[in-house]
Amino acid sequence: MKYLTELKGNWNDIKGRLKHKFAMLTDNDLWFVEGQQDEMLSRIQLKLGKTHEEMNELIFEL
Repeated sequence: MKYLTELKGNWNDIKGRLKHKFAMLTDNDLWFVEGQQDEMLSRIQLKLGKTHEEMNELIFEL
């Protein structure tokens, strides 16, 4: 997944934008751990009710 490698460098910025756009997301939801990006994105995806493709688009829109 291309976007997972891009998340690491920009995560603090993306995290802030996600929290602003989706107030229901918590720091625990957005906690970035190297090697566990898929789990984090799955948590966010489930909480927001988004598909994998929608999450990918959402990340790149931010």
